[in-house]
Amino acid sequence: MKTRAAQILDSLSIHYDIKEFKEELLTAEEAAEKLQIPLAQVFKTLVVRGDRTGIMEVCVPGTHELNLKILARITGDKKVELVDVDDVFRLTGYLRGGCSPLGGKKKYPVYIDQSALLHSFISISAGMRGIQVLLDPNDLIKAAGATMCELT
Repeated sequence: MKTRAAQILDSLSIHYDIKEFKEELLTAEEAAEKLQIPLAQVFKTLVVRGDRTGIMEVCVPGTHELNLKILARITGDKKVELVDVDDVFRLTGYLRGGCSPLGGKKKYPVYIDQSALLHSFISISAGMRGIQVLLDPNDLIKAAGATMCELT
């Protein structure tokens, strides 16, 4: 089954691998362990709201937490906060633990931590729990129209 994220990558002729695992904890640590890749290469997608810019999607490595103050400075917001988990599906069409920066029901600005460029590939959610897309970080930037910056 092709997820919306995979369909977008296909439409752009971007090479990727799909990896599936039985998810239980919905964490980056679990994905890294079950996919047998370093946690620093598993990027979690967070949905945030800026007081001026509105909804954004942010990808940070599983080894770090998003620094909201840095993001606010980058986006020109006075305040940035994580969206309540109950609002994630309504805003993106994705469930917690399966949120992808690609193929959401609405296109939001995407910011990716610059550490992604240290790796030949990173892992992001394919848009369903327990399914990850492994791809070149430069290809993700292209597909998502993302901004690279320091976020942690």
